[in-house]
Amino acid sequence: NLDEVRRKDVRTGDWVWVQRAGDVIPEVVGPIVERRTGEEIVFELPSFCPECGADVVHPEGEAVARCSGGFGCPAQVKEGIFHFGSRRAMDIDGLGEKLVEQLVEAELVKTPADLYFLTLDGVAGLERMGQKSAENLLQGIDVSRTRPLERIVFALGIRLVGEHVARLLCEHFGTLDEIAGASLDDLMKVHGVGEQVARSVYHGLREPRMQAFLLRLMDGGVQFRAVERPERVAGGVSLDGLSFVFTGKLVAMTRDEGKRMVQERGGTVSGAISSKTGYLVAGEKAGSKLAKARAAGTRILSEEQFLTWMNEGSLPDT
Repeated sequence: NLDEVRRKDVRTGDWVWVQRAGDVIPEVVGPIVERRTGEEIVFELPSFCPECGADVVHPEGEAVARCSGGFGCPAQVKEGIFHFGSRRAMDIDGLGEKLVEQLVEAELVKTPADLYFLTLDGVAGLERMGQKSAENLLQGIDVSRTRPLERIVFALGIRLVGEHVARLLCEHFGTLDEIAGASLDDLMKVHGVGEQVARSVYHGLREPRMQAFLLRLMDGGVQFRAVERPERVAGGVSLDGLSFVFTGKLVAMTRDEGKRMVQERGGTVSGAISSKTGYLVAGEKAGSKLAKARAAGTRILSEEQFLTWMNEGSLPDT
C-alpha cells in the first residue's frame, strides 16, 4: 500500500517498529528515525512490471497497484496456477511452487485448466520428477475434478472473491450457471456481498478469457456440481428474504442445525453483521457481534425465542 508507505515515511534501509495487529498480522508502525544514517532511500513504485514489462496500473480509490499484463505475465500465470491448486482451493497434492514454475517454463501448462490435460510422460520428463512423483501428481489432479463448487469458484481467482464470498455465492445461487447469469442487482442481494464484490463477480465471469477457461475446465473433466440445499419445509414459517447471524454458545442446538432450520424455510445465514442482517441469534457469552448488532439496531433473539419461532410459527416479543 504505497499510500501507507508515504504516510508513515518508511524508506528502504529503515529500522522500523513492528506490532501485532488483529490476530497474528505484524504491522509496521513506523520508522525509528533516530537510527537513520542518511543512506535510506524513498521507495518509488515501478512504472512497468519487472516480469513482463506491462504497465503498472493504480486504479483510483484502490490501495494496490497491479501489473496490467494479465495472462500475458508469467508471474501472474504461475501465481494463478499455484492458487488454483492450493490447499484451500482445488487442493492438488504435490503441486508446489517449484513444480508450477517447471510446468510453465516447459510450456506444459499456460492456464490452470491445462493441468487436466497433463500426461504421465510429460510430467515424468521434468527435472527431479520421477515416475512415482508424476503418478502421484496426476492422481491428485484427478481427485480434484470432484471438489465442491465453492472450492472451484474460489480457485478461479476472481478479484475480491475469497473463500467466504465463494461459499455465499454458491449457497445462494446453487450452480455456477446461476452465478454467471446473475445480474448486478441479483448479486448484491446476496447477504455479505457488496457492490464492489458484485461488480467483480459480474464482470469477471463475463470476460471471454474466463469463459474459455471454464469451458476448458469442463473439457478436462472438472465437475461443476450443484450445491445440495436443505429441502424446504412445506408450510410453516417463511423466512424468505431474511438473513440471520448466529453468535455465542448455543445449548439446545448446534450452529449447523440453526443454519439448516433457516435455510429450510427460505432464509440465509451469514457469519458477520451487516446492513442486510435481519436477526442475530445470540447464545451464551455472545461478544462483539452482539455489541455490533445492538449498535446497528439489528433485531436480537435468544436461542429460546428463535426455536419457538421455528417450531410454533410465531415470533415471540423481542
